[in-house]
Amino acid sequence: MKRRSFIKHLGLGVGGPIILNGLGLSALAKSRLFASIADDTDRVLVLIQLNGGNDGLSTLVPLDQYDNLVTVRGNILIDEDDLLPLTGTLGLHPKLGGLKELFDQGKMGIVQNVGYPNQNRSHFRSVDIWTSGSPANEYWTTGWVGRYLDQQYPGYPDGYPNTDNPDPFAITMGYLVSETCQGTASNFAITLSDPFTLNNLAEWNTDEYAGTQFGEELAFVRESIQLTNLYSVRIHAAANNGNSLVEYPSTDLASQLKNIALLISGGLKTKIYTVSLGGFDTHSDQTVEDHPKQGKHSELLETLSGAIKAFQDDLVALGVEDRVMGMTFSEFGRQIRSNGSFGTDHGTAAPLILFGACMGNIILGDNPVIAEDVSVQEGVAMQYDFRDVYGSVLMDWFEMPKSQVKNILYEGFQHIPITTCVPPDATKERPFGSPIELKNFPNPFSSSTTIRFSSAGENIRLSVFNGIGHELTVLAQGKYDAGVHEVNFETGDLSSGNYYIHLKTESGSKTEKMIKAR
Repeated sequence: MKRRSFIKHLGLGVGGPIILNGLGLSALAKSRLFASIADDTDRVLVLIQLNGGNDGLSTLVPLDQYDNLVTVRGNILIDEDDLLPLTGTLGLHPKLGGLKELFDQGKMGIVQNVGYPNQNRSHFRSVDIWTSGSPANEYWTTGWVGRYLDQQYPGYPDGYPNTDNPDPFAITMGYLVSETCQGTASNFAITLSDPFTLNNLAEWNTDEYAGTQFGEELAFVRESIQLTNLYSVRIHAAANNGNSLVEYPSTDLASQLKNIALLISGGLKTKIYTVSLGGFDTHSDQTVEDHPKQGKHSELLETLSGAIKAFQDDLVALGVEDRVMGMTFSEFGRQIRSNGSFGTDHGTAAPLILFGACMGNIILGDNPVIAEDVSVQEGVAMQYDFRDVYGSVLMDWFEMPKSQVKNILYEGFQHIPITTCVPPDATKERPFGSPIELKNFPNPFSSSTTIRFSSAGENIRLSVFNGIGHELTVLAQGKYDAGVHEVNFETGDLSSGNYYIHLKTESGSKTEKMIKAR
């Protein structure tokens, strides 16, 4: 019998996760028919998903590219005087005042131009890629956090909860479980809407259907309910023991983060929390005509900033801020050119925001280069692979060895210094920061160009991307001696326009624009 039919016969409904008092059964163990040693850190990671594709060029504006931005997105571009200056060449959206305060306090960091090779601009597929940590051309059934937890807690959910691990390993605030936490056998996350309204679910011990087609599925539901009830007791106790010492904005995101602060301060040992903020698919009315500081995007950023600022202030007041790191992600950025509806369409790379006591106002990455002539579908070129950000979180925050990170993500993983709080034995893994030379000549060019790049005696990958984020060719790969190298790029029948050379080394990544003339 198919799963939907089985659930329907149980009278539990169909169409999504089974929600019981705010806890999702689908987040627990998967039935078989539904086809390492735990670390002792008490650190917590809070993931904030910006659903729809956040416009990075309006969130973080490259001031040194402002004149060209006026040309390609003048109908939505915020006046330069209204931006909140981070550096001499970067400005924040004026509704991100709370994040600006955190940055000035050394509690916010930014990684610019984050994406992945061969960008997929479908919401559903790109979300799959970001939550699984897969290459764009592969379909993985596990999430990147789920694989991490699989290595830390083998065998889950069998034998859990137990004396050493009495609490859920991950919690998704809301009603839909996050695929980020999907493990090999089960999803490590449970869904939770309100920690104060949890009631025990009815359990039964009958084996009436043993040996029938329903038997194993009923056993699955029964075991899931038992696990849910055990976790419910722990969550409810932590919520009652917890506290909140600051006033939060009256938004759903702020309420989610406030509940997380309550659970952390109440002693719950959950490692991963996921929350979400929807509405970033701003094809139209991203801004209000003649009032670019107003509109959908401004309201969303104000919600995001206010919630994060209150949450961080609460963690400080509660004395637990050193234990918590937060990170935003979105399935893609928006295109460089705005459209005629005061909006933007699906693009490629965008900035990723991290917050917490260990961020040290780090800004990684170069400002995106905006050409004078931008094609209609062109997006911001990728500099950092999002999997490198994920893996660096696992290394620096959860102290996972680099070899294990490569197994979880990909062999080409590059560690980047996303936090100032580094495990003592991790410094040897941080060669990041050596100067990188990357340029081509002539530029513009017609039929061919020479690309010059530097290596510090390390493994490199040199490739060419088009304006929509597709990797066209790999020009060099492997270990190169220390020094400067050159490679010729024959452009063949490529059409005229903007292209990007991307160099990834063990000590950093760099992207430069090159132009094929008509």
